[in-house]
Amino acid sequence: MLEIKKPRDVQILPVSSEITIVRSRTWDRLKFEVEYSLAKGTTANSYLVTGEKVALIDPPGESFTESYLKRLQEHLDLSRIDYVILGHFNPNRAATLKALRQQAPQVTFVCSKAATLAMQKVWENEEFKVKTLVRGENSLDLGNGRVLQFIPTPTPRWPDGICTYDPQSQILFTDKFFGAHICGDQVFDEGWSTLSEDRRFYFDSLHASQARQVITALDRMADLPVRFYAPAHGPLVRYGLSELTHLYRHWCQQQKDQDLTVAMLYASAYGNTATLTDAIAKGLTRAGVNVELMDCESVETTEIQEAAQKCQGIIFGTPTLGGHAPTQIQTALGLILSNADKNKLMGVYGSYGWSGEAIDFVESKLKDAGYRLGFDPIRVKFKPTDVTLQECEEAGIDFAQTLKKMYRLRAPAPSTSTIESDRTAQAVGRVVGSLCVVSARRGDVHSAMLASWVSQATFSPPGLTIAVAKDRAIESLMHKGDRFVLNILPEGMLMWKQFVKNYAPGEDRFTGMQTTEAKNGCQILTESLAYLECAVQDRMECGDHWLVYAAVEDGKVINEGVTAVHKRKSGSHY
Repeated sequence: MLEIKKPRDVQILPVSSEITIVRSRTWDRLKFEVEYSLAKGTTANSYLVTGEKVALIDPPGESFTESYLKRLQEHLDLSRIDYVILGHFNPNRAATLKALRQQAPQVTFVCSKAATLAMQKVWENEEFKVKTLVRGENSLDLGNGRVLQFIPTPTPRWPDGICTYDPQSQILFTDKFFGAHICGDQVFDEGWSTLSEDRRFYFDSLHASQARQVITALDRMADLPVRFYAPAHGPLVRYGLSELTHLYRHWCQQQKDQDLTVAMLYASAYGNTATLTDAIAKGLTRAGVNVELMDCESVETTEIQEAAQKCQGIIFGTPTLGGHAPTQIQTALGLILSNADKNKLMGVYGSYGWSGEAIDFVESKLKDAGYRLGFDPIRVKFKPTDVTLQECEEAGIDFAQTLKKMYRLRAPAPSTSTIESDRTAQAVGRVVGSLCVVSARRGDVHSAMLASWVSQATFSPPGLTIAVAKDRAIESLMHKGDRFVLNILPEGMLMWKQFVKNYAPGEDRFTGMQTTEAKNGCQILTESLAYLECAVQDRMECGDHWLVYAAVEDGKVINEGVTAVHKRKSGSHY
């Protein structure tokens, strides 16, 4: 059946007195960035706020420029817009802002100092009106009693970040906070619990690696009386506001409480290295390591020196500009080499257009100094793909696992309480399960794992549960709506050994094995006893694992025999 794709569109709807939301919607995958990888589409939200004067908050990126301005012009004479408020600025947004300036030259941009500098860099030969927010100047009077307040919320990914608060309506415009990349007709978050997974995925993709700065931003918002959040993406947060605010703090604290910390020092000329940074950082945080993101264009020297002392791992991300690493990266590298002990685990990655010498330069400097690398250098030409991002995420997981092994070797001798705990673990280990191989696929990205924590969960519909460790590569392919195949292994055969090897990021787990493709596109092991085609319906966070519930859509017994069972001596490991 031919799939009919919905076109992109722009909705304009009132959300409060004199405040209108302009929702640019697409049901397609918008970008090859980690936060979009669930491929549920997105809404890019901007807002019109009216007093005597009119302010437009956060116009969308260039994917929507034409349709957005056309629809906005139908709703409002663009000459009426006095201000454009920018929660952050990036080159992707520049196309829309430039087109808006051409149609409304009277517009004054309102943004942080860092955003002004970024705009001047992009529009170096052009004049534009800008009101730069400086210390002590944090409001904008639109008249008719409407005075907008600005809250600085800088983070490593958005050092120019601000949120905007309207005391009259008690709406907080949160830009990159509290969003979700989903597309639909729902403007507010009625039935907000159904959005929980998408909101958590968005947080893990964007904010888990900058937890310290996110907590600071939350503290600055804490005393404001807020009726609802108006984020840049997804439904407005009204019904689940208290719950989501609490969860953001909880998730941030979980990251900060990790025993090991990795500093990611990066620069990004065109955004590609920043995208790789997000993917590697997500792998690190999924594997239970705290991350300190450091954009070398804005970080202070003292912060780099402090990271060299306190962090157990350090990873450099660099583009190649004119055959060289940016000056900021070279400076950061020099500080690390001068201040970091040789027992630090290191890594290097980057994007490039023609050559990639910067990655080789950083790698050679680290190796010459005697540092160990946690993964092979990652070199990406031009824009990353979904497959590349999966490889980066797996590299982050591998780095974290290596770091944990290094520090387990330095652990103290077991205490009496540890010995008693081991006895309990022995008892838990007497719980046995079927030995299976799970294969999953989403688009061009695929993975597999050996699983024994599998159980039938329901008769009608037929369903099962699988426990998936957070640091498994396949975990990112086991969200609601994803599909997989459960291959049930026979006793006596050693197929399972294929899946306990150490794989390089992105390496095919099925190399050398006899497989065929299921209806859902995942791999069937033809020598397995049986297979089940499944669709993920729900998942629940359980400590260091996700418990995934899936409905069985199809299945078949393909060989006779006895199901292999995994017997363990301890319940503290597989």
